[in-house]
Amino acid sequence: MGYPQTSPEVPRIDAAPEATHPTWQEIAEAHARIAPRIHRTPVLTSQMMDRLSGARLFFKCENLQRSGSFKIRGATNAIFSLSDEDVRQGIVTQSSGNHGAAVACAAAWRGAKAWIVMPKNAPNVKREAVEAYGGIVALCEPTMSARKETAAKIQAETGAALVHPYDDDRIIAGQATAAKELLEDIPDLDAILAPVSGGGLLSGTCLSARNMRPNIMLFGCEPAKANDAYLSMQTGELQPLDSSDTIADGLRAPLAPRTFAILRRELSGVLLVSEEEIVAAMRLLWERMKIVVEPSSSIVMAPLLRKGGLDSLQLPARADGIAPKIGVILSGGNVDLSALPFGKG
Repeated sequence: MGYPQTSPEVPRIDAAPEATHPTWQEIAEAHARIAPRIHRTPVLTSQMMDRLSGARLFFKCENLQRSGSFKIRGATNAIFSLSDEDVRQGIVTQSSGNHGAAVACAAAWRGAKAWIVMPKNAPNVKREAVEAYGGIVALCEPTMSARKETAAKIQAETGAALVHPYDDDRIIAGQATAAKELLEDIPDLDAILAPVSGGGLLSGTCLSARNMRPNIMLFGCEPAKANDAYLSMQTGELQPLDSSDTIADGLRAPLAPRTFAILRRELSGVLLVSEEEIVAAMRLLWERMKIVVEPSSSIVMAPLLRKGGLDSLQLPARADGIAPKIGVILSGGNVDLSALPFGKG
């Protein structure tokens, strides 16, 4: 399922507790809350991608979502769950880009200020998107510890409400609505692949999918250069990741105890992807499907392009004898067009 055969020596941090998580009712309520403000994104298919993968693929196109990614789902649910008093002093968050843009956008809808702590190496296009939505950018060093410290300082100085990118049940419930829509449109999927970073999207995907189709298989896709989820699932203990220089800039955050608790219980596996595979999948999606996806989004296609990639998922045979049906969540499309990694070939 994408786990190594031997256990590497890795530092341990506290294992995830048996925590509560959003209920199906809370996910449904989140969907009703955010539906008037977000897009119900399309599910696209491609005969070319089907041939290359050996499966029937259904692409949930969150790259076409408001603010350019699925993050608007969780941000809108979290911010519109707050009281007027909660948002009176504004909102603060930490983000490499997409969550920051989503928080800035949802805060503007709510009439609140938004401070967005971003690492110095965040793509310019994502920083500009935050500012275009009215967010106030505070740059920090590209480490998780620096992000947390800077956000805590702003919160202490302003009294702003903290909206965490993924360690928040309201965020997870909002992100869960993407898989809810996907399974409403394509109810007989055999598996879903989604990116994993902090785990908000993937844990939400797990919660929706288990409620709607209990026997479905669920996979996270992660850069090999930011493999804390892979190691956490393999060892059964939450592993740290303070920084990474993967091209998938939206996947540089570690799991939280809250998201790990859900993934440890529900996930079928984590699939590691190289930088070269991420770029190749991104280029293929652009060229063949004519859609703009960012590296953090294209990662979900990469495992299916490998020789034997479909077989490695070990999906059970369908009773109807046809190729497996796999949902693929394309998480975002915020790309710095001045720094495309495709080269000249």
